[in-house]
Amino acid sequence: MAERHPDWALGFADETWWSRVAQPQAHSWVEAAEGPLRLIEQDAPKGDPDPKALACYGVLLRQVGRAERVWLRFVAGRPVSAITEQFLGWCCTRLQEAGVRVWLLIWDNASWHVSKRVRAWMRAHHRQVKLEGQGVRILPCYLPVKSPWLNPIEPKWVHGKRAILEPARLLSAQEVADRVCAHFGCSHDAHLLIPDTVA
Repeated sequence: MAERHPDWALGFADETWWSRVAQPQAHSWVEAAEGPLRLIEQDAPKGDPDPKALACYGVLLRQVGRAERVWLRFVAGRPVSAITEQFLGWCCTRLQEAGVRVWLLIWDNASWHVSKRVRAWMRAHHRQVKLEGQGVRILPCYLPVKSPWLNPIEPKWVHGKRAILEPARLLSAQEVADRVCAHFGCSHDAHLLIPDTVA
């Protein structure tokens, strides 16, 4: 459907955690004299203010006449419905600036995607778009339970985790976020925060 409409975008959304301590599985070829590259799980020192892992929302966007792109937003905390609303609103603003009218949103059935709160936010968002005659409509399409292979953003996470690994030292949370954004070629925007009323 999105291919038939130049002002529609197809977006595959998902969340992941970027660990500062756990190393991803990686394979590489090296010269015999150098010996194998050893990835060692790092330990965060006591009193380290940075979290051990960073939660991140991402969307893989496909649109007629444009290159595939990834948008990311890191989360201060964990994914919950209030954060999901913020992420959807942020995406809609950027999509509207890009001239998109309809966003076909493909994602899984995570509790923070299908919650009453998020569904109510989408209904209110659609009413506002219809009333004002401008904005981005969201058409959510849910993937079957436990079927990550159907979401093309999943392999992007795996390759990204391998691309940012640091075998020699523990990265700070800022370094992890900067490396992730550099790998995907996207801006590093302010982290989404859980409102005090939810926390």
